[in-house]
Amino acid sequence: MINPVLKRALQTWGEQPQMLMVVEEMSELMKEVLKNINRKKDNIDAIIEETADVEIMLEQLKENYRIAEKVEAYKAQKIKLIEQRLNDWDKTHAA
Repeated sequence: MINPVLKRALQTWGEQPQMLMVVEEMSELMKEVLKNINRKKDNIDAIIEETADVEIMLEQLKENYRIAEKVEAYKAQKIKLIEQRLNDWDKTHAA
């Protein structure tokens, strides 16, 4: 269930502006992660802030497209796949 404040933001500012904000916030997070990796920059506070912004906007995205349940189901499948890959990795890289 979406936070009522986030639902209100989506209703108040509109679908298109908020979906564009999703992209903007993801871009800002990407920029900070790349700074950290490529420039060895100590910008963990910026990464924290941008991660929070992206998570907030993703909640609005899921509400806008009414896909929260499907996203959770797909995410569960992906996690199982990752687990299988890790198990396979462990088998092939065991000492």
